[in-house]
Amino acid sequence: MSDTPVTVALKRAAAEDLSFVMATERLPEHESLIGRWSAERHMAAMASDDFAYLIAFASGAPVGFAILRELTDPHGNIGLQRIAMVAPGRGFGRAFLDQLLDWVFAETSCHRLCLEVFTANARARHVYASLGFVEEGILREVVRRGDDTRVDQALMSILRPEWQARRSAG
Repeated sequence: MSDTPVTVALKRAAAEDLSFVMATERLPEHESLIGRWSAERHMAAMASDDFAYLIAFASGAPVGFAILRELTDPHGNIGLQRIAMVAPGRGFGRAFLDQLLDWVFAETSCHRLCLEVFTANARARHVYASLGFVEEGILREVVRRGDDTRVDQALMSILRPEWQARRSAG
């Protein structure tokens, strides 16, 4: 990756973006890192006020997507259900997540944005921490894989005041 800052633009996804979302979450490099939903489950989530799908674009092409859940939570807790990039490791994911944080805290009444990440996913955990997410704990053996093994996830979050402090310092 060059020293040129990576930039992305966000767009709220629509039904016509579903094929991109499903193709991206089914890339082989995402097999053990993110979940996969059926088209029916995605369509139901997209139709719900409780979810938001966002697509990241770089140079006019889609490079990733994110799914936010619990947008109607009365306590201001929103969850990052999934984030996936077409080409991990090129810096688009960090730029996307940075823009996503701005979108969440500017466009919603979110007080706490949280996520769960597999503890073995060191790259993602590093990116989340670099953008201000704090590890709150470990969800032990919370996911059962297809081979019946169980894996841990780290619970991480960032609060609105923490995001505001980062923006003020930046």
